[in-house]
Amino acid sequence: MKILIKTPIEKNYNFVFSKFDVDLFKFLKPPLLNLEVERFDGCKKGDEIHLAIGLGPISMKWISHITENSESDEENLFIDEGHLLPPPLTYWKHIHRVKKVDENLTEIHDDIEFSSGNAILDHAIYPMLYFQFYLRKPAYKKFFKSL
Repeated sequence: MKILIKTPIEKNYNFVFSKFDVDLFKFLKPPLLNLEVERFDGCKKGDEIHLAIGLGPISMKWISHITENSESDEENLFIDEGHLLPPPLTYWKHIHRVKKVDENLTEIHDDIEFSSGNAILDHAIYPMLYFQFYLRKPAYKKFFKSL
């Protein structure tokens, strides 16, 4: 299944992209979710992100590999793909696009594809995942407004 959420930010796209680091990652943590960043190499091809995530006492590992990154005059992006995912996920690909609208307006795209291997289960977990990423819209705006 796919999720696409777009968030406008009133900053230059290169500046916005330069702030995609562990501090922003932690700031975007969904509410009610425990999140421990065990490793955050960055957003370049070959980098890895290791997380412990969970609810209450249950904690699961999530490891993503950055499989691609690029920068151009129109957009900067990186792709993280799940290497070790918590159940029920079996596939995860998240394209982080930072698109130039004009010199001081950027659009962040969270372009996600995921699967549990079961279409019915995918439809059941879609609303929860969509909501978690939709909550990034106000978080992005608050984070970048403070800079």
